[in-house]
Amino acid sequence: MKSYSVKTGSFLSCLSTSLPSVITSLELLYPGMITDYQDDFYDFHIKLSTPQTIRRWLKPQVVFFFDGKKPFKPLPLDQAFPMFEWGLNWCISHHCHHFLIIHAAVVAKNDKALLLPGQPGAGKSTLCAALVHSGWRLLSDELTLVSLTTGLISPLARPVCLKNESIKVIQNFAPEAVFGNVVHDTVKGSVTHVKAPDESIERVDIPATPLWVVFPQYQTDAECQLSDKKKGLSFMELAKLSFNYNLLALNGFNALSQLVDNSSCFDLRYSRLEEAIPTLDNLVS
Repeated sequence: MKSYSVKTGSFLSCLSTSLPSVITSLELLYPGMITDYQDDFYDFHIKLSTPQTIRRWLKPQVVFFFDGKKPFKPLPLDQAFPMFEWGLNWCISHHCHHFLIIHAAVVAKNDKALLLPGQPGAGKSTLCAALVHSGWRLLSDELTLVSLTTGLISPLARPVCLKNESIKVIQNFAPEAVFGNVVHDTVKGSVTHVKAPDESIERVDIPATPLWVVFPQYQTDAECQLSDKKKGLSFMELAKLSFNYNLLALNGFNALSQLVDNSSCFDLRYSRLEEAIPTLDNLVS
């Protein structure tokens, strides 16, 4: 088993594994962010391995370890890399409380950030992947990290997770994108991961100022429509989508209040990326 240093934004993780699918996916999707193990401080110690039981021969599985403990049930072995991605999301959202953490994709242009919050199925990851292949910088497709002291958003620039029909949509929209293997029959259906663009990786240490909050909703055959959203309602929905708003108490309230006060808030209904992208580009101009 080999250990790697994995740098994702301000976090440094130690990943120990001997699983070829995980190593191959890391090399493909995390260029410049992985090195051999170093004697350093790590935010997270993660191990991915197969159970040392007869099941490794009958129905091979993968087990996720965090600090030597198993927070999740094993998954089928072919889901090892998605399990690493989901597990790293869990590590960040459950332990990094110097940020207000919101379940939202976030992109930036000219270091001004656009948040795309929403529940699964709203189309935020699809829209995020399209935006970062249309001139926007990827900060995160899943976790918006808002500093409690500055209000700025810290980038992660990790691979974008796409599910089911979204995979084909982005393959057609951005054929130059680098895709990992498609894994079927997960709890989310078929999933794959798309490498962050090189510029997003190179600028991963540069935070962005939140200026827009757009709640996307994909609707089949709908005309693209961007409409103003009341800030009080936006605040309440963002609070519900936060992983640690209640835990942070007054600090969480202040951070979210500042974000909403300083941002323009909208609802976006769309069905075609070719219409949604220029609509959001217009916010910058």
